[in-house]
Amino acid sequence: MVVTLRPKGSFEVPVDAECLTPDIFAGKSNREITALKLREGNRERVLGELFEVEGESGATPQEVSIQILGDVHKVRRIGAHMSAGEILVHGDVGMHLGEEMTGGRITVAGSADSWVGSMMKKGMIEIKGDAGDYVGAAYRGSTVGMSGGTILIHGNAGNEVGCFMRKGLIKVYGNAGNFAGMHMRNGTILIQGNSEGRAGAEMTGGRIVVCGFIPSILPTFTIDSVRPKVKVEEEEVPGPFYMFVGDLTEGGDGRLYVSQTRNLQLKFYEKYL
Repeated sequence: MVVTLRPKGSFEVPVDAECLTPDIFAGKSNREITALKLREGNRERVLGELFEVEGESGATPQEVSIQILGDVHKVRRIGAHMSAGEILVHGDVGMHLGEEMTGGRITVAGSADSWVGSMMKKGMIEIKGDAGDYVGAAYRGSTVGMSGGTILIHGNAGNEVGCFMRKGLIKVYGNAGNFAGMHMRNGTILIQGNSEGRAGAEMTGGRIVVCGFIPSILPTFTIDSVRPKVKVEEEEVPGPFYMFVGDLTEGGDGRLYVSQTRNLQLKFYEKYL
């Protein structure tokens, strides 16, 4: 069953919409969905004040598909804690998309703000545009980031992708900012474009693959070998790649794969092989 939401106007202040999940919509009539509470700035609203609501919900979260038509870049926490079902956003979306989700799928046709999939455990998030900082990261003060699931970013991503990542897969088809995989424990981050640098700082496990340019490698990593390719799930990513091990200051055994042909400035490492 499909429930379609259309913003009644442009949002001037952030909207906290944690109610926009298949789990909360499941088993509710159109009237009950329209009456769900959310916050616009410091004011409590009901969903029907801010959105036109069409359609009826399914009986279980698995049967619910939520379509959001329009720009909701100021709407936060869409899909938070969702366990099943589907959310389709035909526009840009705000912060904390799919935070702590445990299942289901979210697809965004536009771009997303920071904290996409923060601390998610299962499920799939796909962003057709760009994403902000802290994709799949832990909240400030926490040491548990993404622990499962998949995040696909077809554009660019910001800083600290996968910070404190424990498990799962993040693919960035564009470029990524500084500190990708910071404090990483396990899982895989694949960056098809360039990295701004400092990848893998304080990582102790997991894999980071950079197919484009990276300015330098942290001095706390040591070169191990040159690999012809890297396998990421069922995909073989062609190299060759320099493989570094680190972060040695943490006693880390993480793997950082960096394109050899796109990083001629790293050729001096070959004398240590």
